[in-house]
Amino acid sequence: MLHRTIITPVILCGGAGTRLWPLSRKSLPKQFVPLIGGKSLLQLTLERVRPLGPNLMVVTAEGHRFMVADALQRSPGAAQVILEPVARNTAAAMALAALLSAQNGEPEALLLFCPSDHHIPDAVAFVSTVEQGVPAAESGAIVTFGIVPSSPSTAYGYIEHGASRAGQALAVERFIEKPNADKALQLLLSGQVLWNAGIFLCRASALLQALQQHAPDILASCREALPAPVDPATAEPGTHWVAPLPGAFAACRSQSIDYAVMEHHAHVAVVPYTGAWSDVGSWNAVAELTPADAEGNRVQGQGFVPLSRDTYIHAPHRPVVALGTQNLFIIDTPDALLVAHRDCAEQVKDVVAQLESLECAQAVIHRKVARPWGWYDSIDIGERFQVKRIGVKPGAALSLQKHHHRAEHWIVVKGTAEVTRGRETFLLSENQSTYIPIGELHRLRNPGKLELEMIEVQSGSYLGEDDIVRLEDTYGRVPATQ
Repeated sequence: MLHRTIITPVILCGGAGTRLWPLSRKSLPKQFVPLIGGKSLLQLTLERVRPLGPNLMVVTAEGHRFMVADALQRSPGAAQVILEPVARNTAAAMALAALLSAQNGEPEALLLFCPSDHHIPDAVAFVSTVEQGVPAAESGAIVTFGIVPSSPSTAYGYIEHGASRAGQALAVERFIEKPNADKALQLLLSGQVLWNAGIFLCRASALLQALQQHAPDILASCREALPAPVDPATAEPGTHWVAPLPGAFAACRSQSIDYAVMEHHAHVAVVPYTGAWSDVGSWNAVAELTPADAEGNRVQGQGFVPLSRDTYIHAPHRPVVALGTQNLFIIDTPDALLVAHRDCAEQVKDVVAQLESLECAQAVIHRKVARPWGWYDSIDIGERFQVKRIGVKPGAALSLQKHHHRAEHWIVVKGTAEVTRGRETFLLSENQSTYIPIGELHRLRNPGKLELEMIEVQSGSYLGEDDIVRLEDTYGRVPATQ
């Protein structure tokens, strides 16, 4: 293709990723976890789609706004980010993006909808495959991209295809639910199926017409929820944030685009993708990303596998020894450990649901928690005390706040801290410290160009995160958690 068609990638960045617990949790879903080469799946997705066009969209949960912002800073270019107040599945997410494209004055723009949590190592092959779907998409079809199956997998849905439709796109005969093992083998042997990757290319107007035909209630709710357009004269360059109206969007029906549209729509085509692909949807899939030794063992980090076979260890923080084991996953994190048989990978999400029902905090949040200004890691806690490591990004600041029940001791271990305490403001350098009494107004800011890291020792009768009274906050947060 001599002249590359401009495509607007739309990154679908929802999902809880509970099948990769304890590494992935609701507060830090798998697309934000640095799984591959120190990069997150979202970061790799942004790098993969940037060559397709100068602009992109991201649809994500409002609570993940600042993690998306971090990823976008590492992938320069214009972006619009739609912040869903509640999760309503892919049909609503895609509807919002298509409506926003029309609102931008681009109803005929080609939109490429991509999950944020897939691993596709060959970006050139991916872009080439997407371009093969352009003729069919420009003719009005919704084009999906199917993975040429390498095994009779029961973990994916299938697409049965027919003859060529437009260019290198094939006609879609039907979508098939995740099959059992016998059915999966039968499908594979037919030679007429692809794995359903959940990647779509279409004109914004074609998707809106399909939604109007098959899911008009979802489209109506999303149209009502989309806020009025921003005046281009006042819009800032770079990332633009779009916040759907919470009440209208909460009323939207939750359904996947497959059920809402694709299984019923007449104008659907599929393009096969022959390159390497993984939805990184289970620990089996994660393990496959690491080369195996002669005994089938795979190790990430400080794992040791004497006399073991077919064992996968993820141990980035400390030595983990699996002695004489077979067919196990061992996933070690600072506050939770998973040991599971390989055959039980799909049941991890059920265990997480059980832990959540028991109000186990580790089911939802990590010990290390991302914040818009940086992060904190609760490294020790006991009766009337808690110790945290705190990292603050260059130029960032915590809110101006006070606590009713705890005092704090701050020790700078890296960088420079600007401390506001009561009426005074002063600087602390490495190895210096200060004390914040109970009830004292205070703020921490990083005035430098390097990350600030400090140790905070809290002491008092109550140490909950809700003991924060904010007076000023850069990030527009209401008085709640830090």
